[in-house]
Amino acid sequence: MEEPVEPTQAAERFQYMRVYSDDDGDSHFSEEEMPFTLTDFAPPAPGISVSKVTRAESVAVIFSPVGWYGEWHPAPRRQLMFCLGGELEVEVSDGEIRRIGPGAVTLVEDTTGQGHISRVVGDERAYIATVFLKDG
Repeated sequence: MEEPVEPTQAAERFQYMRVYSDDDGDSHFSEEEMPFTLTDFAPPAPGISVSKVTRAESVAVIFSPVGWYGEWHPAPRRQLMFCLGGELEVEVSDGEIRRIGPGAVTLVEDTTGQGHISRVVGDERAYIATVFLKDG
């Protein structure tokens, strides 16, 4: 018989990147933090840290081949993207460029204005799990 597990401590905040449009339609990056609350998520399992629940519409996995390049475009909808493999480079309209690799989480909200440029960098194709979010 296994020993009982001590109650779980609440997780520290999780950092993720956000891409958004300002009131002038220019896109930017920001660093955000996702708070967690210790919750009885799946009783009788011990409590576990859970983020705020966000309403989603659907999920897709995107495959982008080596060398893929997406010229300036706004996001088609609010989406939470999880990089599963490969590496992307994203450029926003204020000129900042960031790389997104495996394990990175990005909230993409630049649905208006110029948007951003996306490109696959390196010699591996990119796989991105995308959760389309409901507004509000």
